[in-house]
Amino acid sequence: MRTALFPGSFDPFHNGHLEIVETAAHLFDHVVVAAVRNPQKGAPLFTLEERQQMIADSVVHLPNVTLSSFASLVVDLAREVNADVIVKGLRVSSDAESELQQAQMNKSVSGIETLLIPCSSEYTFIASKYVREFARFGGADRIGTMVPGPVFTKLKEKFSQ
Repeated sequence: MRTALFPGSFDPFHNGHLEIVETAAHLFDHVVVAAVRNPQKGAPLFTLEERQQMIADSVVHLPNVTLSSFASLVVDLAREVNADVIVKGLRVSSDAESELQQAQMNKSVSGIETLLIPCSSEYTFIASKYVREFARFGGADRIGTMVPGPVFTKLKEKFSQ
């Protein structure tokens, strides 16, 4: 069985992330989506548990996808879940430079390969940081086309006060 690991902070999980999960689910027998708290990205909008629940609700249509979380090196989690490959999404060319360096580092220290999957052009502008900021400043009810339904519901709940 071929397993792929898709790690990320997913704060929040958006349609670009979902597209990568769906593509990986088509290519691999099993996909593990793993959320992490990334200290480089500042204070999270949602707790790890909230993010995991939103992801679970968003990928319910994909029977070969499971969830995990981690606070370790991605390569260590990959070994733990018996992943054959790490999957990462690419939106724009600037993503490629950073992801390529990470992929080379991960391969150098662990031997595990990384598959970079480009998202379709309809999702290239979507980034979690922009979704967070738009929601924080009164636009939560206007980003429904950018996030899966369960995430849209949570964003509206969080910012309706």
